[in-house]
Amino acid sequence: MPGPYTVVIVDDHALFAQGLALLLESRAGETFRVAGSTTAGEEAVALVGRNTADVAVVDLALPPLGGVETIRRIKAAYPDTRVLALSGTEDLDLAAAALRAGADGYLGKSADPEVLVAPLLSVLAGVRVVRAELLDALLVAADRTADGVLRRLSERDVELWRLLARGLETSEIARPMLVSERTAKRMIASLLHKLGAANRIEAAALAGRAGLLD
Repeated sequence: MPGPYTVVIVDDHALFAQGLALLLESRAGETFRVAGSTTAGEEAVALVGRNTADVAVVDLALPPLGGVETIRRIKAAYPDTRVLALSGTEDLDLAAAALRAGADGYLGKSADPEVLVAPLLSVLAGVRVVRAELLDALLVAADRTADGVLRRLSERDVELWRLLARGLETSEIARPMLVSERTAKRMIASLLHKLGAANRIEAAALAGRAGLLD
């Protein structure tokens, strides 16, 4: 890709920011120009604007503002600026929050810094970048939501789930399901397993979030 592209770094560890800047300049100096860095999220928007940054590398651990809010502000002020979020943890909620805030990519700081060149080029090309193992984990987490569970259930499972969520006893559930009470017990146990619910109360709460009680 033609360059150079202007990069700014927002990281509360100044040494990491300096190391990343040296790496980009030594490995891809014709492609990237590091225009500046800051350790404060509150200064990030001004830094991006002052340097007309093409991409901002943002650490998610930025007290007190926080990396997610920093990303949100950058994107609100400069929507064309790409953002690559970095984190020292594998917190799925934090990763999802960063992507929802507008991050174009998310990588763990445990990754070899030398591999950052390719992700930066990718986000500049308009491609979302997420490490494969993190993407798999996010997909699994999403599949555990009420909508994800609904897609995996049969119509009969959903009917049973509705009856269970209404607080009916096993004998009361067996009658409309046209099965014996013993069979109803087995069906309920199987449904709880499919839902990942520890008990009927959790199953009812999930049913509420899925809109089955409307």
